[in-house]
Formats: sequence, C-alpha cells, structure tokens
Amino acid sequence: MSAALPDYESILGEVRAIRRFGLPRLRQLAVPSLAAAAGHRDVERLLRACVARLDPGTLREAAEYSLGLAMGTRDWPAADRRRRAAELYGVSVERFRKHQEVLILGQVAEEAVRIAGEPEAVSLGDAAPVRAVPHRTLRVAVGRRALPVVVHAHPVDLLRDVDVVVAPANVFFALPEPYKSSISASLRRAGAARDVGGGMVEDRIHDELQGWLTRHRLQGRPALPGTVVPTGSGALAAQGVRRIYHAAVAVPRAGTNDYDVLPADVTRAVSRSFAVLRGESGEFDPPLRSICLPLLGSGRGGLSYEVSFTAVWAAVEAEIARGADWDVHWVVRDPSRGDLIERLLAA
Repeated sequence: MSAALPDYESILGEVRAIRRFGLPRLRQLAVPSLAAAAGHRDVERLLRACVARLDPGTLREAAEYSLGLAMGTRDWPAADRRRRAAELYGVSVERFRKHQEVLILGQVAEEAVRIAGEPEAVSLGDAAPVRAVPHRTLRVAVGRRALPVVVHAHPVDLLRDVDVVVAPANVFFALPEPYKSSISASLRRAGAARDVGGGMVEDRIHDELQGWLTRHRLQGRPALPGTVVPTGSGALAAQGVRRIYHAAVAVPRAGTNDYDVLPADVTRAVSRSFAVLRGESGEFDPPLRSICLPLLGSGRGGLSYEVSFTAVWAAVEAEIARGADWDVHWVVRDPSRGDLIERLLAA
C-alpha cells in the first residue's frame, strides 16, 4: 500500500503549479498526485484540509493567501496573492518567494503526504462541512424592531464599504507588529502607504494613534479599560472603510506575554464606540452609519467566543434600545465562527 502513495516531490510540484495558476484553473491542471492523495474527494478540499492542519497564525494565513484559499482571493492573480502573503511576514516579495514561500508550500505538501496515508474520514473529516459564506445578512429581533445584522466571515482587511471598524487594543494602545495575524495587525498593515514594490513608506494608522497618545499625554501610560481612540483608516479608505476605533480591552499581565480581559470592559468599550460614532458621525459627508465589531477579547485575551459575543451584544442591544439606527456588522476570520454568531443571534 505504501508504494502506491504519492511522493512528496510530485505533490510539492503540483502545489506550486496551483499557487501559480490559481484555483479557478484547477480542473485544467494535471495534478495526479494530489488527486491520488485526495482519494474520492476533490483536490481543493484536500488543500483546505492541509492548510487547516498548519499552525494557526502567520503560517496558516500566508498559505491561504498563497493558494487563493482565503475568502475573496480565489480569483486573485498569483502576484497579488504572493504580495499579500509577503506582507504578513513583513518582507519583500522577492525574499518571500525565495524563503517563506518555499517553507509554506513544503508544509502543505507534507500534510498532503500524511493525509494520503490516513483513512479518508480521518484525513479530511467526516463532519458536515462549514459553510464558506463570505457574508450573510440576518434579521434579529431587538425589542419591537427587526435589526439587520451582517456577518462577514473573512479576514478583516477584506472589508469594504463599512464606515467604522472596531479594533481590539491593550490599555497602552501599543499596536502589534504589522506582520502578525491579529485584527489590529491586519488593519495596521492594510492601512499603510506602500511604494510600487510593496514596501511600507508610511505607517498611517500607527502614526495617527501615536499622535493622539502624545496629545493626551498617554505615551507609556495605561488608559482606563474601555477607552476608545478614533483614527483614520489610512489606505483602507480606498475600500470604503473610513474610521478605526481602537478599543482598550486588554490589560497586560505583569511579567508575562499574556493579557487579562473582563467581559464588563468589552461591553464598556463597545458602548463607548457607539458614543464616539454618535459624536462624530455628522462631521463626515456622507455621515458615518455602519460599524463593524469583532469578537473582542477572544484571542490572546482568553475569553470564549460565546462570552465575547454576549459582552459585545449587550452594548449593541442597549444602543438599539435607545432608538439608534446604525448598520451593525460582525467580522470573524473563520467561517465556523460566523456560523456560531448566527446561532447565537438566532437564540
């Protein structure tokens, strides 16, 4: 049986070909080794299973962009997918091509080899598949009103035509490095100005946030949990995203790399975000009307998705009960989290 299994080098060559030509042309490519590894299932599902086995974070996200598996990138040209993956690592496209991309595609090929030697129900999963829906609109009963809520299931930097995005921050408002995979890092990376080679020439969101801290004499000092700082969106303005509200919900734990997040601080931060939105909406033409919320505190903050949702939704419900008429959006990177939000809203 082992002799019949596809070998690593042949699978790696086919993975490289898919990266180059893209998923829309998959049926036109000769990928016999990947087809053998997939068994009775299709090759794209095999690739998704391989990528899902990679370490969460930059490695997995870069693999999704490289192969066009990230939501909304299926039909992107190979050069655009490579450029976005290089941005995750904070390196030039050429360096990424010679180093990180080699590692990423090699990891995908190794997982395919492993899957080829496993029973199909184990390798690709026999549970019902997650719906890969980029966004869905739900109508949620709030008091006597039916509130439309849009749930986006894709990376936050793919959002379009949403006026305000709420981004989690720590109480020092120290943004993560742009090559990381968090929401704040993704927004910082997407909001930067870049030269023709993709290099960052202006760190717009970071610089504006630092300017606010300087003016308010908070450089190096913690703000109260629940504090919200509004900034521009930098280059994201071209996608219709006009403001970023940085919400301080995470308190660094002394002597560690960990954070403490209290659900009450999450609710307070979302309530404050709505207050800022009310205060500055009319200053824009057209006025700000839509706001997008993540599951605040559910990353390194340690809150469960359900607890984070409950804390965020408490502030949304209170705002709508006051008669507010905002367009409310949620954003989650994993489609399964989108399904969870849909179930929680329905409940």
